[in-house]
Amino acid sequence: MDRLSNTVRPYAWGSTTAIPALLGIAPTGEPQAEMWMGAHPGAPSRIARPKSTTDTANTTDTANTTDTANTTDTADTTAPTERPLTDVIAADPEGELGAATVARFGPRLPFLLKLLAAGAPLSLQVHPDLDQARKGYEDEETRGVPIDAPHRTYKDANHKPELICALTPFDGLCGFRRPTEAADAMEALGVDSLKPYVDLLRAHPEEAALREVLTAILGADPAEMADTVAEAAAACERLGGAHAPYARIAHNYPGDPGVLAAMLLNFVRLQPGEALFLGAGVPHAYLDGLGVEIMANSDNVLRCGLTPKHIDVPELLRIVRFEATEPGVLRPEASPSGEERYETPVDEFALSRYTLASGAAPAELTAPTPQILLCTAGTVQVGELGLTPGQSVYVPAAEAVEATGSGTLFRATVAARTV
Repeated sequence: MDRLSNTVRPYAWGSTTAIPALLGIAPTGEPQAEMWMGAHPGAPSRIARPKSTTDTANTTDTANTTDTANTTDTADTTAPTERPLTDVIAADPEGELGAATVARFGPRLPFLLKLLAAGAPLSLQVHPDLDQARKGYEDEETRGVPIDAPHRTYKDANHKPELICALTPFDGLCGFRRPTEAADAMEALGVDSLKPYVDLLRAHPEEAALREVLTAILGADPAEMADTVAEAAAACERLGGAHAPYARIAHNYPGDPGVLAAMLLNFVRLQPGEALFLGAGVPHAYLDGLGVEIMANSDNVLRCGLTPKHIDVPELLRIVRFEATEPGVLRPEASPSGEERYETPVDEFALSRYTLASGAAPAELTAPTPQILLCTAGTVQVGELGLTPGQSVYVPAAEAVEATGSGTLFRATVAARTV
């Protein structure tokens, strides 16, 4: 197994303190939004492992070099043997991932694990399903849209189901609420320019009501919308209570139509250890807090608002599922082995955690699939490697591994049903 050296992404919405506090280091004053653990080509983790004779001579590191100063591990990042995990896997896919994982997902790690620290709301967004992603990617490739173009929608041909597990109280928006509830929330603001949306929400069946109102919000005149959002934000601030989250969103994104779109969604607050699963077509946004996030290894995001980035309204409206849903907070299911699993319907990943106690029997973690193990509290010993909060290791498929210590260890791997 190998200790990981991971990249922290400094997105503007990131907290300046949450990740440094977990790692026990001083804040830099800059936002530290996500720490990536895995083999995504945008910022692959690095490991200090000597090259073998099977390694190809022309592997390349695609990590964003502007982020390398933000590595969070104590390993020597200048060591000549430190290599991207992407290269290590490419050199021996079956040896690293296991034959069953390669047969199911190809020669790449199918999941990406993150620490996510939101200090401000992320963009309101949805993700495509697998068929939509494949067709959208092929279409943009055929039309010659550059992969790094700001108006590019599909960065790869994969879907992006994801799970966020709270390490601190964590606020988010997840799925549409019932149209009548959204109408009540808007009507309570007493803003005249919101009346057409309120009437639409009350007058039509669920799917039509949600579709028509979101379409109207995203297609409204920007200047008129900015005035409406300002009035709505002031009313939310005045009313407080259930309206307070939208005042906070508007503070970060003044005049953004996404503030009104957010009022169509369920607000949810996770307590530490609780999680949310986000499937295809479900609109959502993370607002505040620190969590462990796992997802299929993809970067496909369609934005609805709360962002200066491109919004492809026609494609967005095609992908969104216009149905009211409950947020569906997940709590881990304990097994006799001490593993607490977060059950999801996807094949690419599985997330679980162990709460280890000093003097207890070792937790047996050997699996036929690749794993990333992340310590989030206390001190954990994984094989010969000691981990403190924020440190992680990569374990190849079928490698024997046990964990001991006193702390919390998250385990990311491939869903057992797929292998």
